[in-house]
Amino acid sequence: MTDFESQILSDLSVLKSQMQSLIGIGQPGRLNQLEERVARHEQAVQRMRGLVAAFGGVTTMLHLTISYFSGRR
Repeated sequence: MTDFESQILSDLSVLKSQMQSLIGIGQPGRLNQLEERVARHEQAVQRMRGLVAAFGGVTTMLHLTISYFSGRR
């Protein structure tokens, strides 16, 4: 086996090790954990959008009520 072939086999071994770490070997790998983190972040963003929309609706209703009772329409 030449030096080139041994270098290629060594690099492939390192690549295989890194891929197993990334994908996981029967257990959740880093890629799966990253997908879960992204899903949790998207869920939090959707909750915040809902809260902001609800707060905007309540603020609008409060403003309209104040305008109605103060006589400015």
